[in-house]
Amino acid sequence: MVPRARLHPATLAWAARRGPRQSWFVAFSGGADSLCLLLLLWAHWPERRGALQVLHFNHRLRGRAATIDEAFCRRVCRALGVKWRVGRWRRAPRGASEEEARAARFAFFERAIHAVKRPVLWLGHNQDDVAETMLMRLARGSGTAGLAAPRPVQPTGRRVHLRPLLTLQKGEIRAALRWARIPWREDHTNLTGSYFRNRIRRDVLPAWQKASGRDAVAGAALARELLEEDDQAIEAWLDQIHPFGPGRSLDIARLADCPRGLVRRALRRWVALQPRAGELARQGFEDLLAAVSAGRPARRSLGTEGFAVIRGGRLRFEQKPAAQASRSKMK
Repeated sequence: MVPRARLHPATLAWAARRGPRQSWFVAFSGGADSLCLLLLLWAHWPERRGALQVLHFNHRLRGRAATIDEAFCRRVCRALGVKWRVGRWRRAPRGASEEEARAARFAFFERAIHAVKRPVLWLGHNQDDVAETMLMRLARGSGTAGLAAPRPVQPTGRRVHLRPLLTLQKGEIRAALRWARIPWREDHTNLTGSYFRNRIRRDVLPAWQKASGRDAVAGAALARELLEEDDQAIEAWLDQIHPFGPGRSLDIARLADCPRGLVRRALRRWVALQPRAGELARQGFEDLLAAVSAGRPARRSLGTEGFAVIRGGRLRFEQKPAAQASRSKMK
């Protein structure tokens, strides 16, 4: 039903370049998508079965149903003979947001794999997830990088996320499991309007599909692929210009006459390079972008510890004297 060739080619290429002993961590909720992912990894890479390590996080937000999910995942892993580890949200806040739940889940993943060198985490996102994410990010005005998510191969910090099911739709995954008579766990909160993603999934996506008169989910998946190609091209262009200099500074002169989108990308990368920079609100970023584009001297607050300063054709982060003094006392 799902031969190896149906999986995303970028993830297949990545897996082909790795040694047989590298641990493969698999995020497993017990739902159809993550169950299909685990079974496909187990079936298509039999030589890797001993290196598979399943991670299940119990958010403890659904009472007895969450406990049954955990027990189901344990039975599956025992039946397959793969290692597994469970994490539980001990102090789950009442009415936790989708972002809080995700942060808790990935914090557990990070703890589970922190001792592993260059860890890889396999995730069960599919084409429906691509369409939902795209609609959610359009609502908040994301650019190319944001709309290219979720990516099949995504380096993030010290680990790599792999999503081989981005070539499949949720209906195909469920049909394959039904054909094989394999049950899965259903999270019935997905049918409620509690979270933005749930509302997109329940109310918007079916109407969008119907209004388009075509397979809009497949179209969104293709658009994501093209957006990722464009995003990679912009990143490569920025690397060729090489505008970053000593002390994590940004050479504004190198960006002269460049399209605004490239300047924006350079500024975002510069902010990410500053270890003591705080969060920059959208309007604050746009204000700093205007100053960088004009190449004029400027001084803008960048978090509680310092300023973004344009002087002598370069953008630098300058620490506040009070922050320096406080850091010295701590030492």
